[in-house]
Amino acid sequence: MTKNWANIPFSPGKWPFFYGWMILIWGVVGFVMSIPGQTIGVSVFTDSLIDVLRINRDQLSLAYMFGTIGSSFMLPWAGKLYDRIGVRPVVIVAGLGLGLVLVFFSQVDDALAPFIRKEWEIGVILLMVFAFLLLRFFGQGVLTIASRNMMVQWFDKRRGFAIGFANVAISLSFSSSPVLLYVMIENFKWSGAWLVMAGIVGIIFPLFAFVFFRNRPEDSGLIPDGAVLKAKKDKRNLFPFVKDFEQMEAMKQYAFWIFALMLAMQGLFITGFTFNVLSIFEEAGLTEADAITIFQPAAVIAVFVTLISSNISDYVPLKYLLYVKGIGSCVAIVGIVLLGQTSYAYYLIVTGMGVFTGLYSVINTLVWPRYFGRKHLGAISGQAMMMVVFGSALGPLLFSGSLSQFGTYAVACWVCFGIYLFLTLGSIWANNPQIGLARGLKTPSGELKPSN
Repeated sequence: MTKNWANIPFSPGKWPFFYGWMILIWGVVGFVMSIPGQTIGVSVFTDSLIDVLRINRDQLSLAYMFGTIGSSFMLPWAGKLYDRIGVRPVVIVAGLGLGLVLVFFSQVDDALAPFIRKEWEIGVILLMVFAFLLLRFFGQGVLTIASRNMMVQWFDKRRGFAIGFANVAISLSFSSSPVLLYVMIENFKWSGAWLVMAGIVGIIFPLFAFVFFRNRPEDSGLIPDGAVLKAKKDKRNLFPFVKDFEQMEAMKQYAFWIFALMLAMQGLFITGFTFNVLSIFEEAGLTEADAITIFQPAAVIAVFVTLISSNISDYVPLKYLLYVKGIGSCVAIVGIVLLGQTSYAYYLIVTGMGVFTGLYSVINTLVWPRYFGRKHLGAISGQAMMMVVFGSALGPLLFSGSLSQFGTYAVACWVCFGIYLFLTLGSIWANNPQIGLARGLKTPSGELKPSN
């Protein structure tokens, strides 16, 4: 992005205060626009799709899985495109694309009417695979990568503190979205709700992004954290930066895989749970209202976890947060297994979910620039996001398959528990590679040598 393009239609350098604080707000907007493509945004329409398409839950989960897997393989390319052309072109195209996909979903019963019969069942599933691929690619994939990376670019030393506020807003938005979507469905029916979202995401948001989104502070003569562009040494930086890792270099690091796999497991678990949440609570003898309202108290806990972890993340190794995240996930899983058997199960789910959802955005936002630098941030975070989305593709089918094959969701839960436990123990060695490099570059006086 050229300097002139960065200053159209206005220059962030002329904003009355550091524009990075506004970038946090715009980044939250970008995340909110991705909700229709997130599992939490799709889940409230699941039963409607099953009814109008006349397919069963396993078949819809299968279409969702393959569509999500297909979208995941496109995300590394999207990340590299972000590095090359910047945030505004990427989110504008993603918004337009997501809007068009939502129009299709709003008319899916009419669009697929000729195929909605038993002999064309496979055709319906294949068409839904393609529709879910685009929905997940533009929504969960591109919009979240671009919005998150844009916010990260504008902060360095104060990154954890600053991003914490954005993460709180994102958590609250996501947790309250099922209730809002249900209200929209009650007022506009399921097709009308999708059509309203299509207008917001596909028309209003691209115009908004063109005006306010910006890629990097350096493009407008600023530097991260808010200062005039100039070299400045800050001895308070507890996490030294030595080099920008390229994508393949980052993928050779043990820490990359531990962090990416832990985040991918959340994608798998939370999508499996959310996609089947009504059925999970029904199996436990609880109501639909119980299922939907569980997200709100979890969000309250997530807010506190996000604020606390964001503030301390500027002073502690990120792998410590990974330990807590793994433990919180295991607690939530035990709660789901015990749901309907004891009143404590509800609180275990709420507490565990609050912890791991509150930490997810903090870790996913901070680890890639801190461990591997900002230059290839799109490519590296895109590769990690591919794994997250791939994991989220497996979740719904794992949970629905557990119910259909074993008559309970407990089998899927214990599989997730075992993987989480393994990754949590593996997090002990997930150290920051920049610190290792810095130690090798220090002079006897303790100053860093210039790096190549």
